[in-house]
Amino acid sequence: MSTYQRSAAPLPALMRAIGNSYSLWQAGQGRLCIVNYHRILEKHDPLVGNEPDVAVFREHMKMLADCFNVLPLHQAMQALQQRRMPPRAVCITFDDGYRSTYELALPVLQEFNLPATVFVTSGYVDNHESMWNDRIVEAVRSVSGDTLDMRDAGAGRYRLGSVAERCGAVHELTQQAKYLPPPERMALIERLESATGASTQPLMLSSDMVRALHHAGIEIGAHTVSHPILTSLSDQEALREMVESKTALEAITGAPVRYFAYPNGKAGLDFDQRHVMMARQAGFDAAFTTAPGPVTVSQDLYMVPRSRPWDATTFFYMLRLLRWLAG
Repeated sequence: MSTYQRSAAPLPALMRAIGNSYSLWQAGQGRLCIVNYHRILEKHDPLVGNEPDVAVFREHMKMLADCFNVLPLHQAMQALQQRRMPPRAVCITFDDGYRSTYELALPVLQEFNLPATVFVTSGYVDNHESMWNDRIVEAVRSVSGDTLDMRDAGAGRYRLGSVAERCGAVHELTQQAKYLPPPERMALIERLESATGASTQPLMLSSDMVRALHHAGIEIGAHTVSHPILTSLSDQEALREMVESKTALEAITGAPVRYFAYPNGKAGLDFDQRHVMMARQAGFDAAFTTAPGPVTVSQDLYMVPRSRPWDATTFFYMLRLLRWLAG
């Protein structure tokens, strides 16, 4: 077990003091910030530029360990309901179930003795296929020329002469594919891969890795079977995605799966009140969105906000969390 001790340097000590001051007038009803990651990279990749590399991730985790009270998600949910939230409360979550959560993130979490929750897309466990968005990245990366013409597949013609143009093509193709019904989305991805000759290495967790995360104290949550946009499905299909992901992950870990994260997570666009009711029906204790901002004591437990760490520097990331905790 890690013996990491919080930094006594002036800046972390000041940030802890500021965070503690908020709780004095919040009377135990303090706020909670839940941060959300997806894939951790070995090194910076401009085509996956919104994902941190392991060096940046380590900076983030050191900052959280030094300046905040990082809680297991289950403990934080209990404190929220009991109106006994400690000061500077933060939870760490990951979506999708990338193997980098096990290979790269877990050693850093253990270094700083930090708990976390991983919301796993169960259908990709032990599956050599990568997530559809990663397949788009690798297809665009593999093109040797300066253009990619996908007009015959119902998409566009993309300039690829620079890194910025390739990033733009990835973004446009991802946005177009995201809200297609799953069969149409996969048809587009397959046409893209056929046109480019692309293939991807396995990026997702194996069942052994899921079990290892569970045994290391990382909570496993559900994130559907196939990561669809729930509003693109029938009610029957959406409920099946929730229930079957929960059942599959419980079979792997031998433990209850208590929490669910909505794919993409934007209320009214990616899910709606039907799916909130389904999360209850499926037996989850709480469900999580991707809305920015803090969790408050009046929070609907089936629409709990989480935020990606999009700040340009770790310092501004820290300030944003403090600002949200202040109210």
